[in-house]
Amino acid sequence: MSDVSWTNVGKGILAGFIATIVLSAFMLMKQAMGVMPQLNPVAMIAHMMGAPTLIAGWIAHFFIGSVMWGIIYAWVDPSLPGPHWIRGIIFATGAWLVMMVVVMPMAGAGFFGLTLGIMAPIATLVLHWIFGAVLGWTYGALLSAGHAPAPFVGQKP
Repeated sequence: MSDVSWTNVGKGILAGFIATIVLSAFMLMKQAMGVMPQLNPVAMIAHMMGAPTLIAGWIAHFFIGSVMWGIIYAWVDPSLPGPHWIRGIIFATGAWLVMMVVVMPMAGAGFFGLTLGIMAPIATLVLHWIFGAVLGWTYGALLSAGHAPAPFVGQKP
């Protein structure tokens, strides 16, 4: 792991926020289509917090995706292999594993969320991969923003 500048931490948080928006859109589409309605991470978070409404769950969801995962991703990104979007998928696979063995049992959904059905771990893995790809790609784009690409040989800068 390497030292991470405050600028990169900010980029990680912004990338996490954008990835969380994309993830949230997919989660809302999944719910609207009636696909696995029992798998509602925002409701699970709200329930775990003892909150009477989903607002607290949404706030926590955005905090976790933006701040927590964004900062951790900025820290581990340099040590992951491949292009940034692949790094994001690798990272998100680890986040998924944490969710499956820690959060799901705490939420009452059992190890790997299997009390919600066999599709729960698969659906959450796909959602995490979407989050990770967007997180990594966005973070990589933010890192390269402001850095003009080197001119081709013979091309004037």
